[in-house]
This record gives sequence, C-alpha cells and structure tokens, in this order.
Amino acid sequence: MQNPYSLSNTFDIINNRKIYDLQKCFAYLEWQGKQLYGQSFKIHQDDRKTIYSLLIYAIRDKENASKLGIDLDKGILLSGPIGCGKTSIMHLIKPFLYAKYDYKIKTTRSVSFEFAKYGFETLQQYTEKSNQQLRLTGYCFDDLGAEQQIKHFGNDCNVMAEILISRYEQFIENNSVTHITTNLSASELENAYGNRVRSRLRQMFNLVAFDRETKDKR
Repeated sequence: MQNPYSLSNTFDIINNRKIYDLQKCFAYLEWQGKQLYGQSFKIHQDDRKTIYSLLIYAIRDKENASKLGIDLDKGILLSGPIGCGKTSIMHLIKPFLYAKYDYKIKTTRSVSFEFAKYGFETLQQYTEKSNQQLRLTGYCFDDLGAEQQIKHFGNDCNVMAEILISRYEQFIENNSVTHITTNLSASELENAYGNRVRSRLRQMFNLVAFDRETKDKR
C-alpha cells in the first residue's frame, strides 16, 4: 500500500509558518495506524472530536486551542475506557509535535517494576534534569492507575504519586511538560493518589477524554 500522505503533505509553509490541513492530518494518522497496528485500524467518527483536540494541541494551533480551552503550556491527560485507543493515538500524534515537546511513552506498570528492582534510584530518571537540558525529559506515562503498589526491600512507595509531584515542581519552575493516559475518572485518581496529587493534575494537564461509552476496539 502506497502512502497517500507523507507528514510533509499535511501542511503548507506560509509566511514561515506551517499551516496544517486537518483532513490530511486525519488521513495520515489513519494510514500510520494501519502500518503500526494492522489494516483493521481506523479512526471512528465518534473519536474524531477527541483526536481533533489532540491534533490542535500537537500542532500548537493557538486560535483553535483557545476555543477548545486547551492550554498549550500544559500536558495532556487523556482519559477513556479500556481499549478505546488512548495509547495508540499518543504514539500516532508524536510526529506532529515540535521537537522540544516530544515525549517517551512509558507504562506505569514498568515504572513500578523498575522501583521494585532498583529502588528510589528509579525516580531520578523521571524527575531530574540532565546537564544538557533546562527541562525534564518529556514523558507520557501510559495507563496511570494500572501499576501495582510494589515494595523495594520493604520500603513502600506510591511511585507514580512521587514522580508526578516532582514533575509538577519542575512544571512550575521551568515548564517541563508531562502527559498521561488513564482509564480512571477524576474521583478514582484522587482515591488512588490522594487529593494533593489530584490538585496538581488539574494545574499540569489539559483533560482530553474519549466518550466513556466507547467500545473496546481491540
């Protein structure tokens, strides 16, 4: 299958600015999805509004972001039921991001297992700046709430709560951006991580949500 749209075909350069054609962006996303996830991949009509919001954020369209209530200086908290495609779309929109807003996708389960193996040193790679950067490395923590409360030599730690609080401090200090996907509702997040973390989530993230009635697409 020949790609009808390369990434460079989704925009025109006008006055040194990229002006995107969102229909071509959707076509590119669907084509890329088929390459990564199989020919059965498709963008459902019911999901287009959610993906539109993510695209507006990724291409930093200030006018439409303002209309949608999206703060381009915050991260994305992408919420929705199991199997709705949260992880897939966070992979697929990455090519549209400006380089300094790029991120690595890391499951929260793997972070918790790292803590079980290596202890508190695990937290450093997610909460400390490198010598070359003013900001933290960008991360999308995938499936927040799915990780287990794991101990390291008897030391109990809510690993993701600690990471998010530390990254909040860096968000305030130098605009370091974090992203999250989760199946949990706001009240479930508060139950899992406490009111302190939930309060910081409100300040750090734009909430973008798939319909809770969306069926499992897997």
